[in-house]
Amino acid sequence: MKKAEFWDKKEDGNIQCCLCPHYCIISDGRTGRCGVRKNTKGTLYALNYGCVSSIALDPIEKKPLYHFHPNKHILSVGTVGCNFKCDFCQNWNISQDTHCPTQTILPSELVEKAKTSKSFGIAYTYNEPFIWYEYVFDCSRLAQKNKIKNVLVTNGFVNQEPLRHIIGYIDAMNIDIKSMSDEFYKKMCKASLKPVLETAKFASKKCHVEITNLIVTGLNDSAADFENLTDWIYDNLGPNTPLHLSRYFPCFKCERLATPIKTMNIAFSIAKKKLKNVYLGNI
Repeated sequence: MKKAEFWDKKEDGNIQCCLCPHYCIISDGRTGRCGVRKNTKGTLYALNYGCVSSIALDPIEKKPLYHFHPNKHILSVGTVGCNFKCDFCQNWNISQDTHCPTQTILPSELVEKAKTSKSFGIAYTYNEPFIWYEYVFDCSRLAQKNKIKNVLVTNGFVNQEPLRHIIGYIDAMNIDIKSMSDEFYKKMCKASLKPVLETAKFASKKCHVEITNLIVTGLNDSAADFENLTDWIYDNLGPNTPLHLSRYFPCFKCERLATPIKTMNIAFSIAKKKLKNVYLGNI
């Protein structure tokens, strides 16, 4: 465990976590929604510091990032937990199961692994990196000192203060905008849309940003959905911003049919009317 950042202690002994917009009120002995930030006798601790559930040397295109050091490999790591509760989560076995097996890798060890693997950087991915905040901050700062790039693959659901505190060490982000409907976020993710959009706008001014949209059959796959997302990216991030339209497959608690290729092609044709760099994934 490591003492967490961004929290306030209440008079009744409870803690309010201020890392993400959930602002969880956590009583003694309990964790927040993410499952990895725990109130222990009035102090908030990060339970997942240094706990690595997944590690691999991946093509940068798998993140997906197509316009950031293409054709190179990046050391990719993930932990456990998430501040979203998506029924269609593609990595649910680590994001929703905080008791899955992990190995301990300290920041200095991770940076050394990046060097010896001849990776140009470290990608914090597979589950939500912002709920791994203390570890990612320590690793990214050390990586930058060693001229190693840092990449976040994120749902973007983080408060502005933590984001501003870490952004100077981040070179690229892939941000998942799941829908332009706040109702979708509330129902399907148990979260909200506005903070995600705020993250995308702020990050786009500070580092390289690409956007991913997982298209789930019957949930966010209408022409209006694609038009709204395209318009927002065009107006707020610019027409050169890469957009990755990713095909959904049945997973976790969601048994909807895999996204039809026809739907993927419709989304692509709509997005290409305004955006210059649109890609289809998982097809």
